[in-house]
Amino acid sequence: MQSSLYCQAEALLLRPEFGYYSIAHSRRSGEDSLNPVKIGLLGLGTVGGGTYRVLIRNAEEIARRAGRGIIISHASVRNPDRVPGLGLEDVRLSDDPREVVNDPEVSVVVELIGGYDDAFELVMRAIENGKHVVTANKALIALHGNELFKAAQDNGVMIAFEGAVAGGIPIIKSIREGLAGNKIEWLAGIVNGTCNFILTEMREKGREFNDVLAEAQQLGYAEADPSFDIDGIDAAHKLTILASIAFGIPLQFDRVYTEGLGTVTRDDVIYAEELGYIIKHLAIARKTDGRVELRVHPTLIPERRLIASVNGVMNAIMVWADALGPTLYYGPGAGGEPTASAVVADLVDVVRTLTTDPDNRVPHLAFKPDQIADLPISSIDEVETSYYIRLQAVDRPGVMATVSGIMGDLDISIEAIIQKEPGEGETTVPLILLTRRVREKAVSEAIRQFKHLDVIVGDVTRLRVETLT
Repeated sequence: MQSSLYCQAEALLLRPEFGYYSIAHSRRSGEDSLNPVKIGLLGLGTVGGGTYRVLIRNAEEIARRAGRGIIISHASVRNPDRVPGLGLEDVRLSDDPREVVNDPEVSVVVELIGGYDDAFELVMRAIENGKHVVTANKALIALHGNELFKAAQDNGVMIAFEGAVAGGIPIIKSIREGLAGNKIEWLAGIVNGTCNFILTEMREKGREFNDVLAEAQQLGYAEADPSFDIDGIDAAHKLTILASIAFGIPLQFDRVYTEGLGTVTRDDVIYAEELGYIIKHLAIARKTDGRVELRVHPTLIPERRLIASVNGVMNAIMVWADALGPTLYYGPGAGGEPTASAVVADLVDVVRTLTTDPDNRVPHLAFKPDQIADLPISSIDEVETSYYIRLQAVDRPGVMATVSGIMGDLDISIEAIIQKEPGEGETTVPLILLTRRVREKAVSEAIRQFKHLDVIVGDVTRLRVETLT
């Protein structure tokens, strides 16, 4: 009789509606393991809707991996017009996200509303209510992560944020866990699809920056106000997070040197190719001599590098680790279901650890909180790399000697020179210089002196060069 009852119980536990939860684990756990974990979802926009669809479509597979079912029981929505198309008949809907955060039945809050202030207040409230949090909000983590992670530690809950960087690419988990046995030396990433789309179109079709930007806005790749993307702020948020996980340092968004695409012209793209390089907008973090470089800017990289072939709106991050060497992580950096893929993976991780001792969970920033090292961040003047410099020079003898003399006096070695012939009726010519490795401070001084020469006309363009080796 006892055996028969046990078999019946086992059959019930293996039914999909009960989350495929194992008998062995149900004995070990003190909680009611037959019930699925209830999720509160803040935001039903592109990523929120994608998260709901993935959870419904792949419910069986997700439950097998998590050990329990995962369902959205309560959601907040700003735009009710989205609701009919998602099929949310079994989900309680609220127009106030605080109702979701304060719902006692909700175990995990998924924050997908974006922004700073409201998201911070809601996530902090969820933590104080003892709820775990999953977010794809890179700005929230980059700006307030230190405070949020401390609060989460104090309250014994987790904050998972894989979707905050590079959409569906599992880069955070790869660095935090897959490379845990390595010292990360540097990482460089194409982490903003809008910038990558613009540079790809400029190179492949010879288009001007403003024309491509307008198309990116029409296609939905760029916002009506695109400054967040093209000025490098979005990439700087993501670099802040990646660097903290790679090097075990506090989140320090305000220390990231940030430069957008505004200085890059179609001519620069062409000249870079003539020199054997492709221009990409890179987020770079490098640890050298006990200091850390954090910088986002347009960068020339050798065309033979695999990352140079990453085009369109795709993202890619290259990581150099001492034991493994170089690895490249590639995929969609945005979009509803790609980002939802990361959000749901975080949910699975959270559900797996609901009964785990908080001290034995994977740390938010890869290193134990008491092992976070506040290493000094290098100023951009201290960075050492190679440089592409473009001048518009008066077409007369001796100009090259004058320019070379200034660079020689500053110990700047020239690797290559391109001097174009003047067009018909033109009195100035483009002069392109490629330097060997030198400190930024010396290049800045050279540019300052160039601007005072009467044979140099207009602005001087400086782009950094990285060989990624």
